[in-house]
Amino acid sequence: MCNKLDMSEYAPRVEADNFRQIDEVELTVLLPCLNEMETVEICIDKAMSYLARSGVSGEVLVADNGSTDGSEQLAAAKGARVLSVGERGYGSALRHGILAARGRYIVIGDADDSYDLSNLDYFLARLREGYDVVIGNRFRGGIAPGAMPFLHHYLGNPVLSFIGRLFFDVPIGDFHCGLRGLNRERVLALNLHTSGMEFASEMVIAAALRNYRITEVPTTLKKDGRSRPPHLRTWHDGWRHLSFLLMFSPRWLFIYPGLFLMTLGVVVAVLLFPGQLEVANGIRLDVHTFLVAAIATLLGVQNLTFGLIAHRFAIRHGLLPRPKRNSRLLALLTFERGLAVAALLTGLGMVGLAWSLITWASIDFGPLEYPAVLRTLIVSLTSIAIGLQLAFTAFLSAIMSIPFRREQTLTGTEQRGITAPGPGAH
Repeated sequence: MCNKLDMSEYAPRVEADNFRQIDEVELTVLLPCLNEMETVEICIDKAMSYLARSGVSGEVLVADNGSTDGSEQLAAAKGARVLSVGERGYGSALRHGILAARGRYIVIGDADDSYDLSNLDYFLARLREGYDVVIGNRFRGGIAPGAMPFLHHYLGNPVLSFIGRLFFDVPIGDFHCGLRGLNRERVLALNLHTSGMEFASEMVIAAALRNYRITEVPTTLKKDGRSRPPHLRTWHDGWRHLSFLLMFSPRWLFIYPGLFLMTLGVVVAVLLFPGQLEVANGIRLDVHTFLVAAIATLLGVQNLTFGLIAHRFAIRHGLLPRPKRNSRLLALLTFERGLAVAALLTGLGMVGLAWSLITWASIDFGPLEYPAVLRTLIVSLTSIAIGLQLAFTAFLSAIMSIPFRREQTLTGTEQRGITAPGPGAH
């Protein structure tokens, strides 16, 4: 049964704002559409009834994504402005729609009549208060029976929303609600680029990373009015959302797992280096566990270097904002320092390897009965592998910085009034 939606905390501010005199288009109701002939007219009617009732200067914009059922013609006949978007995908339709919108604020809603487009006061009120992104929360507002598939309701949305809150520290309980309000100018500045359903996650993530003001309001969800299957594909789109969350968080994808593996490996190796360790009656950890610890350490360092490269790549290409608190730490991780640490670890490993070979040679390369030799050999080979890994990482990081350095050089040249020579100059 759908929960009763209590909006009393928002009402006073809305009533005070409803009759403001606004000379320009204040609100665009944006509806992405793909073969929604059964419901698009109903959605347009509801959106227009809201604009008329509230006295808000606005428009209804339908971003059609290649409908073949006459949805475009029906929308135009209802008085909506129709934008044909050739690039397929939910995200593509919204990106082009946001760009074409005339309103200062935008409210996005689906064209399947699942959201109440006749009641947008609470979104507009929050936008007028200065919030950049206002997300609807269907779990707080009420989900009618049959409106959301079981897996989406109890697994997909809650889990992905929890991961989003954990990774990006944004207080949103429903990351994927299709009804949301935007400050057009601020959202355009995010330079969003995804084309599919993951656009909903990208918007919230990009806004959170740039410290935009984000809030949520309760909203309702009812069963859509179409007879065909929905465009959303549960597992395919769920995976795209999850992978997108991970790719935008190098810390959780690489750095935190890397730190865990490296710490675990080092601790176990230190405990086992002196010799066999009994952890329980009859359970002893020996050189085999020591080898596993060495591999865990190696994998942990590899994950950390991947995280460093991914973080710098994301910052370089504007996918992540430049850090403020960690800028000094990152500045210490220079090419030369990386090579110095790599050389040190490789050198220590070579010393240990040489000692192991000398010890083996002292018994004419016969069977070794000294556990310390095998442990030293494992540590030495791990140290060499980590050193080489760090050296390659330092070079790769430096290669990635070459275009940035070149752009800085060219910019400085232009500021000094010097023209760089062309390809044919001598």
